[in-house]
Amino acid sequence: MINPCDASRATLIIVDLQERLMPAIHEGAQVVANTLRLAQVAKLLDIPIVGTAQNPAGLGPNVADVHALCDIVIGKMDFDACAEPGFLEQLHETRGDLIVAGCEAHVCVLQTVLGLRRHGRAVRLVADAIGSRVPFNKQMALERAKAAGTELVTTEMVLFEWMRTASHPRFKDMLKLVR
Repeated sequence: MINPCDASRATLIIVDLQERLMPAIHEGAQVVANTLRLAQVAKLLDIPIVGTAQNPAGLGPNVADVHALCDIVIGKMDFDACAEPGFLEQLHETRGDLIVAGCEAHVCVLQTVLGLRRHGRAVRLVADAIGSRVPFNKQMALERAKAAGTELVTTEMVLFEWMRTASHPRFKDMLKLVR
């Protein structure tokens, strides 16, 4: 049975949304905008946000607006964030509804998703908040992640499921970010 995203159990994971990389990403501005929406609403709802940065000495920092919303950003060299010391410790069992966004879909995002699945974690991959330089690579990453048991969602699915109802006290705040 597939349940809706649950804000009280969610953790948002933002993989390698790095400034130097984003100009090369197909529809990179949309990936950043959707990830920013997710992070802004996560902040409204006190949802933890864990970011990663691949080889930050070489690729530079994450997009500043997104980086500012992360509770922690873990620098890494391994493509799978799960292999980085301290990453899994940031993902508390009580916050096990893992929502993943970032770049590149077919490299660090996919390897992190596969790593999380190997660790028995439930993962929801936000299809419109991930990107690759080549669209076909993103498509294949989505297919492979789904085959590995990852649930595919969109930004708006996540945001509206976190709200549950139009009477949620933060609904109007969230709606301003969607429109």
